[in-house]
Amino acid sequence: MMEATPTPGSLSWRLSSHPITLLTFLAFRSSSLLVYLFGLLFTDNLVMIFIITILLLAGDFYYLKNIAGRRLVGLRWWNEVDPNSGDSHWVFESSEPGTKIINATDSRFFWLAIYAQPLLWVVLAIVALFSLKFIWLPLVAIALVLTITNSLAFSRCDKFSQASNIAGTAFSSGNIAGNIASNMVGRFFSR
Repeated sequence: MMEATPTPGSLSWRLSSHPITLLTFLAFRSSSLLVYLFGLLFTDNLVMIFIITILLLAGDFYYLKNIAGRRLVGLRWWNEVDPNSGDSHWVFESSEPGTKIINATDSRFFWLAIYAQPLLWVVLAIVALFSLKFIWLPLVAIALVLTITNSLAFSRCDKFSQASNIAGTAFSSGNIAGNIASNMVGRFFSR
């Protein structure tokens, strides 16, 4: 029997440009959910399940924010606090257009996983509420905060990246806007 080769962009990890990064990303994304869902089958210790799930969520948050986002889709974000005023602002970073080609498979896995996990945690919060297991609500709330923060930040980072790419192509030397801008600057300095 011959296996059919998957088409580019399909959800097959074999087509990934960074399969180890992708598999580690998916392992972190799924492990916290699996420990939360099936932890009570292996132990009756609620505290241990809580701690392991929190550690997996923290590992997922860090790995997604600093490694997987940069390698899989060329995006990274962080929060900076101005030491003078105390105001915080988000900083978005994307790879330069043309320097990194984003693999369609990596991108599909990334965006599917980044939006699916918060939805699953919302479902688990509803289940905890209706089954009257309020002891799990703090854990689900922490999971929602971490996963939604990453989802929103990467969504904003992607929008920022797309806007930067549009502005960059508008002012490149081959376009009308680029010619106008370079002529204006040239006239200003020639006086």
